[in-house]
Amino acid sequence: MGCKLTDGTHEILLGTDEGKAIRFHEKEVRPMGRTASGVIGIALDEGVKVVGMVVTAKQDAQILVACESGMGKRTSLEEYRSTHRGGKGIITVKVTEKTGRMVTMMEVSDENDLMIITERGVMIRQPVDQIRLIGRATQGVKLIRLDEGDKIASVDKVVADREMDAMGIPEALEGEDGDFDSELTARENGDGAPPARDDGDDEAPPTVAEDPDDEE
Repeated sequence: MGCKLTDGTHEILLGTDEGKAIRFHEKEVRPMGRTASGVIGIALDEGVKVVGMVVTAKQDAQILVACESGMGKRTSLEEYRSTHRGGKGIITVKVTEKTGRMVTMMEVSDENDLMIITERGVMIRQPVDQIRLIGRATQGVKLIRLDEGDKIASVDKVVADREMDAMGIPEALEGEDGDFDSELTARENGDGAPPARDDGDDEAPPTVAEDPDDEE
């Protein structure tokens, strides 16, 4: 699921798709050989899987989680009490039919931008510092507006770089409800694609209809 480099001073956070997380110090995991099977980090019920791992030495670290439906939030690491490995964990996000399963957990900072892509190829980029810090046992806020039947496929962070705008990836714009829903659709929809070359013989490319979901 993941691999991180540590130096003996880090805290480890594991998150599951049922919205639970456990925090423990890495000294709880004894050194062992490369081919060893390891030890239990978090106890899982049948059908539950780990979807995120954070390894940090920062006591003021910020943890971001996101769910299938587009909901997500930032929470301070101090909201997660440190315990022993092998437990069932505590609630990190209230998973409901509305939120869907949790899909990721990662450490972020105000210097990051968040990249989200859905199963249907819709992508957005938004600044992390615009996602407010809220409590651990909450559902969060809407990170991306999804069409019916669509789900978040992947989330990752990048160093904030406004020069990316020149590449056709717009900054997320705040909607009326305070959420961020600026969307970059797949290239086949025409957004961000390079202009067609005019050879004189080719017909002009068809006009792409505006997506009503992009209207404010």
